[in-house]
Amino acid sequence: MDERVRGSFAKQTMMQTLGAEIVSLDQGRVVLVAPILPSSLQQHGAGHAGLAFSIGDSAAGYSALTVMEEGAEVMTVEMKINLMAPALGDRLVAEGRVIRAGRRIVVVAADVFAEKDGARKHVAMLQGTMIPV
Repeated sequence: MDERVRGSFAKQTMMQTLGAEIVSLDQGRVVLVAPILPSSLQQHGAGHAGLAFSIGDSAAGYSALTVMEEGAEVMTVEMKINLMAPALGDRLVAEGRVIRAGRRIVVVAADVFAEKDGARKHVAMLQGTMIPV
């Protein structure tokens, strides 16, 4: 499972562009980190919501892949985000998890945190649906 998930993630050029990486994975759980780069800021100096959405979506999606059959890949069917605070810090951490794995769809969630100097702030919550392809 580890090799399959990491191999799929390595093919995502968007995650490469954002500097995102997998820091841990287990059955039904994946944690990603991405630096808040100068190129991913919004006009107020916080990490752009698109960064939070992108890594949250990927963390949730890859958590779904950990419970799918060998040979499957994953795609997002729908994803909702609640932005709760500005993403101020050095990096974002997205913790994805499977809520329910059905026969055809997987309901997932992710929490995104901004980290700075060891402090962590919850900045976004995502919930969505993934499908094997």
